[in-house]
Amino acid sequence: MDNGCIRGDRRKTPRRAALLAVASLAALAALSAPAQALSRNSIPKFYTKKPPKGAPTDVLAARIIYDARRDIATAIGRVRITYGPYTLYARKVIYNRRTDQLYADGHVEMREPNGNVLIASYANVDRKFRNGFARHLRLLMTNKATLKARYAVRRDGYLTTYTDVRYTACSVCRLEDGAPLWELKSDQAVHDEIAGRIYHRNIRLELAGVPILWSPYLSHPDPKHPRASGFLVPTASYSSQLGFGFGVPYFINLAPNYDITLRPMAYTKQGVLARATWRHRLASGTYNIDFGGIRQLQPRKVAAPGDRKWRGFVRGKGDFRLNARWTWGFDGAVQTDRTMMRRYGVDKRDTIESKIWLTGLEGRNYFHARASHFKGLLDTDFSHEYPIMAPYVDFSHTFAQPIAGGELTFASHVYSLYRRGSYTPFTGVNQGTRQTRSISELIWRRRMVSNGGIVVRPFARLRTDLYANNNLPDPAAPGGRRDSEVTTRFLPSAGIDLRWPFMSSGALGQHVISPVAQFIAARDEIKTDRIGNEDAISMNFSAASLFLQDRFSGFDRYEGGARANIGLLYSLYMPSGGFLRASIGQSYHLAGKNSFESGTGLSRDYSDVVAALAYNPNEHLRISWQGRFDGKRLALRNQEVRASASWKGLEGSLLYTRLVADPAHGLPSREEQIAALASWNFSGNWRLFGGWRYDLASKRNVQRSLGIGYECDCLNFSLKYVENFTSNADVISKHAFFLTLEFRTLGGGTVGGNVF
Repeated sequence: MDNGCIRGDRRKTPRRAALLAVASLAALAALSAPAQALSRNSIPKFYTKKPPKGAPTDVLAARIIYDARRDIATAIGRVRITYGPYTLYARKVIYNRRTDQLYADGHVEMREPNGNVLIASYANVDRKFRNGFARHLRLLMTNKATLKARYAVRRDGYLTTYTDVRYTACSVCRLEDGAPLWELKSDQAVHDEIAGRIYHRNIRLELAGVPILWSPYLSHPDPKHPRASGFLVPTASYSSQLGFGFGVPYFINLAPNYDITLRPMAYTKQGVLARATWRHRLASGTYNIDFGGIRQLQPRKVAAPGDRKWRGFVRGKGDFRLNARWTWGFDGAVQTDRTMMRRYGVDKRDTIESKIWLTGLEGRNYFHARASHFKGLLDTDFSHEYPIMAPYVDFSHTFAQPIAGGELTFASHVYSLYRRGSYTPFTGVNQGTRQTRSISELIWRRRMVSNGGIVVRPFARLRTDLYANNNLPDPAAPGGRRDSEVTTRFLPSAGIDLRWPFMSSGALGQHVISPVAQFIAARDEIKTDRIGNEDAISMNFSAASLFLQDRFSGFDRYEGGARANIGLLYSLYMPSGGFLRASIGQSYHLAGKNSFESGTGLSRDYSDVVAALAYNPNEHLRISWQGRFDGKRLALRNQEVRASASWKGLEGSLLYTRLVADPAHGLPSREEQIAALASWNFSGNWRLFGGWRYDLASKRNVQRSLGIGYECDCLNFSLKYVENFTSNADVISKHAFFLTLEFRTLGGGTVGGNVF
């Protein structure tokens, strides 16, 4: 103990005896808190809390007294003992060398290196740190939870028993009398640091002072063991075809990096759905597998295609890193019938893409390859129309050295797909049984600024296409299908983008107005009747796509001919930090063959007029609008309005969309919908919320919801009612209730009652 240090009044104490006594006083700091912070990657051992050998001891006290006859050392005053990473505060600390016991009395406070703080009126512990006792204590845990108890007894170095316990995670949410919003009371609680759990006996859970749960037993993880095994929140549902459903998930923590959750669900009409979810974290990434099955007791009461005895599914997802540049992963699902996962609430998707992929990224160079299988799950989908695509490859390489003062990029796009039957999903969109495509591009671009401030961006592209097709639909061909054939194309294009921004400042802020003129010349799109369209089906001409060099969504179509895109951009930057942005423009087809069909807004020599507006004056209001007007009559065709606002606890958002029919690109009829969300914080932490979606074209509701919720630092609660007005096969319209209750540190979840 030569490194010990004593400060205080030592006149009544022999130095050597005092040093021995004071050195042992630090043992008091090792009295374990019931939520000891330990790494979940290590096996909890008591010696991990023992101060390191040779740790310095520092004692501050008003007086230190040594009784040689009884061999007792006493530190009096505002005592502070520091021993390695441990600190003890008390009004008086006594060390009995004969019994090898330490006693601390009066406002005892012990701080452990893991951050836990134990406050008690009295405590004692033996010098070997294995056994101890505290009275009238309050434990402040590292997860901001608090445990109060009348007594605490520690034994065997890892087991602490508390008597007359009150546990809560509420530090901010308090009642008017200062009591916590919720409190877990138990006659006894045992903290097993090796198991990483706190076990309560004879518990009463009180919410706002009202008992809501009684149980002879309850356990929960300690702060450093959130992955401990145990039961999760039950789930419930109701369906006219399945009956009442009830399940209690059970989480099994098999290891720090993998676990399994059992999710059985019992239905009164159809039996038990056996389901489990496996999760595994590797050094290179993570993956999970979800699987389950059921033997339906009354399959005839379920609409097709679910009217079968055995139904099941397997789905999985993984994401892994090979090195700093390369990643790979998978995502997929299989099921006995197309509605199994939606019917039993496993997965709500109506189209499944099962895929495996590989991605590489280094600087500005990119590679992506994947193999995919598509499957439609609606009753209007046919399996022979959905393809298997293997491989699908995108590659781009940007040369480091400038070429002709600009940037040169080589890109390649390759896919090969197969489907059992050829068909024509939309007017002018043909898809054969097999198609292999290889596209190679050289793309050059440069940016220059003149002395007058004009921004000049010239660009050029050389593109070559190679297609191999089988059974491509063609009404002009014998039998309505073309034979196997190989098609090649050479498609060069070049253009220039000119922008001249003007700036001025005024009382409103800084104004920036910029005329834009873009000229593009390209070879006409050729041989479209010999090429299937797989990736350029959708089309939405708007202000966002006005100045794109090619406005098709994929590479199977190509925008040919000579054209000019003219527009005007305006921005206002306000002193308050807000902004206003606006744009308007139009495209003109100057020469060559026009690649676009009627309904796109680009089929004439002059396009529809597109415009956009975004207004964000402050953090409370955001408004955006974009529209498309007929190029001749300026009649409104498409538009989208988004708005969100918040003010004094009231928040809301609105979305309105209107799209004219475009049969050639998947819109056989006009679409028009409005959707709204709102939330009102009407009293403290209480809020009302709801949503509504309405189809104006068909004049019917799509979805409605209404709920009430409460949020604070230790509790989340919501009760929500949802109406869905869509159905498909045996997944029919439903009314649903969802109750969500989350107690911080104890856990929680959602109980849903669906009425089909």
